[in-house]
Amino acid sequence: MAPPKVLMVAEKPSIALAIASVLSRGQMFTRRGSTEVHEFEGMFHDSPAHFKVTSVIGHVFSLDFPAKYQDWSATDPFDLFQAQVIKNESNPKAHICRHLNQEARGCHYLVLWLDCDREGENICFEVLESTGFNIRDAYRARFSSVTEKDVLKALDNLVKPNRAESLAVDARQEIDLKVGVAFTRFQTSFFQGKYGNLDSRVISYGPCQTPTLGFCVQRYLQMNTFKPEKFWSLHPYIFQSGYEIQLEWQRGKLFDMNVAMMFQKLVAQDGILKVTEVSEKQETKARPVGLNTVNLLKVASSALGFGPQMAMQLAERLYTQGFISYPRTESTAYPPSFDFRGALSAQANNPTWGNYVQGLLTNGYHKPRSGTDVGDHPPITPMRSAAEDTLGNDAWKLYQYICQHFIGTVSPDCKYLRRKVEFSIGGESFHCTGHNVTTKGFTAIMPWLAVSDKNLPSFIKGQKIEVSKMELYEGSTTPPDYLTESDLISLMEKNGIGTDASIPVHINNICERNYVQVQAGRKLVPTTLGITLVRGYQTIDPDLCLPDIRSFIEQQITLIAKGQVDHHCVVQHVIQQFMQKFSYFVKKIEDMDALFEAQFSTLTESGRILSKCGKCLRYMKYISAQPPRLYCGTCEEVYDLPQKGIIKLYKELCCPLDNFELLLCSMPGPEGKSYPLCPYCYSNPPFEGIEALINTAKTGTSGKMGKGAGMPCTLCPHPTCPNSLVSQGVCACPECSGTLVLDPVSAPKWRLFCNMCNCLVFLPQGAHRISTTRERCSECDSSIIEVDFNKKTTPLEDGSTLHRGCILCDELLHSLIEMKYGRGFRSSRGRGRGRKGGYRGRGRGGKMMDPKMSFRDF
Repeated sequence: MAPPKVLMVAEKPSIALAIASVLSRGQMFTRRGSTEVHEFEGMFHDSPAHFKVTSVIGHVFSLDFPAKYQDWSATDPFDLFQAQVIKNESNPKAHICRHLNQEARGCHYLVLWLDCDREGENICFEVLESTGFNIRDAYRARFSSVTEKDVLKALDNLVKPNRAESLAVDARQEIDLKVGVAFTRFQTSFFQGKYGNLDSRVISYGPCQTPTLGFCVQRYLQMNTFKPEKFWSLHPYIFQSGYEIQLEWQRGKLFDMNVAMMFQKLVAQDGILKVTEVSEKQETKARPVGLNTVNLLKVASSALGFGPQMAMQLAERLYTQGFISYPRTESTAYPPSFDFRGALSAQANNPTWGNYVQGLLTNGYHKPRSGTDVGDHPPITPMRSAAEDTLGNDAWKLYQYICQHFIGTVSPDCKYLRRKVEFSIGGESFHCTGHNVTTKGFTAIMPWLAVSDKNLPSFIKGQKIEVSKMELYEGSTTPPDYLTESDLISLMEKNGIGTDASIPVHINNICERNYVQVQAGRKLVPTTLGITLVRGYQTIDPDLCLPDIRSFIEQQITLIAKGQVDHHCVVQHVIQQFMQKFSYFVKKIEDMDALFEAQFSTLTESGRILSKCGKCLRYMKYISAQPPRLYCGTCEEVYDLPQKGIIKLYKELCCPLDNFELLLCSMPGPEGKSYPLCPYCYSNPPFEGIEALINTAKTGTSGKMGKGAGMPCTLCPHPTCPNSLVSQGVCACPECSGTLVLDPVSAPKWRLFCNMCNCLVFLPQGAHRISTTRERCSECDSSIIEVDFNKKTTPLEDGSTLHRGCILCDELLHSLIEMKYGRGFRSSRGRGRGRKGGYRGRGRGGKMMDPKMSFRDF
């Protein structure tokens, strides 16, 4: 009888490789698939078994609205609150779902090695759905690092997947999708249809994102409304044993100059200070608790200069390489069974701190202070030693801090002697303090936290000392500074906005949306758009930008994760609340609009004249600020344009369908493609069925048809237009279902580009002219191209320059082309079939054929 087969699924290919390497002891066979599959023999449940270890690449599915809700213009945002939601494959091109289903065939057990947090638990059930496994035959491995010890321990202590935690993620995803998309679509459509210099692709709202922005704007408003106050303070100076010492006033500072001058006069009249008390006290600066994600992000931003998003990327890379434990944890307390000696021993030979660690191992290390255990993962800990040249500069900085922090947690406390001398003069009390470090403790490995020595000369109680100088210091209170990323992370944690995993995402979102800008010192400075949005929410419904609602939602989601409430009830309750808020927001949008009107230019005041409108034949204005668009002031119509690239007029040519002047969009860089488009067709695709092609390029919940992904001429099936796909298409793309079309302005570096992906095919360079023809290749049905070679460099034997042929079947042309896709170059023959489909044109009958021809031998 053949041994049972066990399928193991990890969250990333690198984790799958690490797990397989440990369990197989390096004796495994690896084959390629959507992700690699590692096979080997081993023991499972004390019996021989055949193992297959593979992985997903994050979430298998993502939540979205059905296709009928994707068109912004045809959907009322209010309807989205009660709309059905569906799960689509997150990365269809990777075919992860099909891969998992194939690998699960014939397997008896499933072991899930997903990250041990709620998101990982949710992916567990996505894998279960993809593989078709019964949950009775599925197991969950819980681990915090990919070291041999942790992997083997996890395999010996398998548990069942936690459905409650998975449902908590489902609830959060549905709430965020419906609330975020409804508000975002309404705001974007309303304001981008009126103002031209918003400089943001979408005016987005998010239940976490917007309160995060609210913190930044609130600090900005505090700074702007701050009124400085003058204050005064007495600073007497004395000379003692060669030291000049400034004494601190017991009252600190006064805000009344006359009163301060009165005290100055009293002290000056006396002139003699009397020592009233000399005290010494042993003080302790406690070693740090274990390092959790939030504290790592704060240090990375404030001390290392890494934004939260970058810090998490570096930490995840260190984790997948096995250098640190799992970097997403809220706990600062180590479990009682944690092997501190083993973790320290791994660092004993490190060239940077190895000597210090050896001292701890020899003289005895201290157990870390009691922290908070929330039951997820141990604090972030180094798992094996590394050097800077192994990791690279940025990853090394983060790794170095993680190591120093861990070593600091098991080091002695810092101890110092604190001396305080108190003085009296003219009825007023003053003092000075000094510090002398007796035990450096953990500050030896974390020197930035060290206590500085401050020596004081000897004083005797009752001693009298003459004042050498009396200063009446005048100062002013200062406004708070902009929030730093570290400050913002603290506020988000305190107010329950986001999780350790999502906090970096929310901060990154408000930066990408152009709501705040990161300036020197990692300070977050709100933009005019960000300030105006928050002020608008405060005017209409302050709850929309305050943390209270989100904090409540997070509490309810935690209850779902604990299995204490029904997730459908929570979702419906929250959605009902936001439906009411949305209705009120729509009614009161004019209040926010008044603020926008004061800050931004209307469409009629924005942009520059570019091309003619096909309806009124008047010139339209090109608005280059995000999102790029054309505005016709006569028709009062807005036409969306591609989100990237340089837009200019294309030879004053007109679209045969609507008479709009054509534009040329040129992508930046030496390999950037150029393509023509009609503004009207781009925003309003004229052919039925074309949406399916456009959707494969880009359409989602945050975009609409024509917003960043419309119909350029390279997708248009018009039969006679010289710029359409029918005229310029050459053959099918070898990499996707798209078509290779001629780049009309690429001379003298002629090339074809795919109208769906980034595939490029370089044609004979230096030719005077290359054009498509109406002729078809008799062998492969590709379009015949005509090349007019340069006289000096023509490859034709008789010295002629004109040549016609198929780039696949004509030996001369095929030898002169080069294909580039990503970083790989190929030039060889292959075979493939293009897709054919029919479209009915606006105002014309009959079917137009999509000319996707075979790309033979590619």
